[in-house]
Amino acid sequence: MRRAVRPVFATLTERRVAVALSGGADSLALVAAAAFEAAKVDAVVVAVVVDHGLQEESDATAERAAQQARSLGAEARVVRVHVDASHPDGPEAAAREARYAALGEVAREERAAAVLLGHTLDDQAETVLLGLARGAGAASLQGMAAERPDDDGLRWVRPLLAVRRATTRSACEASGVSPWDDPHNRDLRFARVRARETVLPVLETELGPGIAEALARTAEQLREDAEAFEEMIHETIEDIVEHAEAGIAVSVAALAANPAALRNRIIRLVVDAEFGVSLSRVQTLEVARLATDWSGQGPIDLPRCTAQRVGGQIVLRART
Repeated sequence: MRRAVRPVFATLTERRVAVALSGGADSLALVAAAAFEAAKVDAVVVAVVVDHGLQEESDATAERAAQQARSLGAEARVVRVHVDASHPDGPEAAAREARYAALGEVAREERAAAVLLGHTLDDQAETVLLGLARGAGAASLQGMAAERPDDDGLRWVRPLLAVRRATTRSACEASGVSPWDDPHNRDLRFARVRARETVLPVLETELGPGIAEALARTAEQLREDAEAFEEMIHETIEDIVEHAEAGIAVSVAALAANPAALRNRIIRLVVDAEFGVSLSRVQTLEVARLATDWSGQGPIDLPRCTAQRVGGQIVLRART
């Protein structure tokens, strides 16, 4: 655990780091390791406990987690948030949005250089498996990034993506703290819990050990591929995209000349950047056909925009 966290403190620009703490084994072990490493470089760890108020005695659970963080040498803050029950993507998504917003706000107030998140190798494997089940393509199979900066330059770091969940429990025991077991983590109504409790154990039994590690390796390799693609796409877009009235235009010849994987990614990126829309696979292929298999079809209705072939260009315009 300490080796996993150590590189974060070797690259700090500020002497304060925030750690997202739920009270569970993963995040509590992360606080313990971070506090130990911070003391060696005269840094400060601030454990941030977000109370969603969704369970009975959640306030007492949050305070207990904060007290354990303080016993490990960290500072601690408890933040209570409101979860929008009418969120279109359900309560899990609503809680996640509220939690990340609160973490970012506290980190900025504390002038923290980074926010550390306690996702483990097991979490990464579950994420890849769920992405595979959705058929959402390589983007979802990349899993969670080990690090990403937000628009304000705040680093969001997952230092435990190579650490197994069992190791975090052992670390809690070694550190003399008792993790809280969230009952939601055993509720089979949630797809992630079913993947954890049912699907992955069956795969381990039927296909042999090492499935979680293999899924995590897959995510890492796909993320490397995606980063290479991203660089190629941005270089290509500069040459083939231009602004059009109420929208943007893409060269038909250039799109058709590119391999399908690059062509489809260009289309998705352009639409997302210009109109804030994530196209489905079917929608992306229909736009691509305007360049590769055009027989007079169009315009194509897409969320928030339309796509139409006009001469040697595919013109994407905002829908009125």
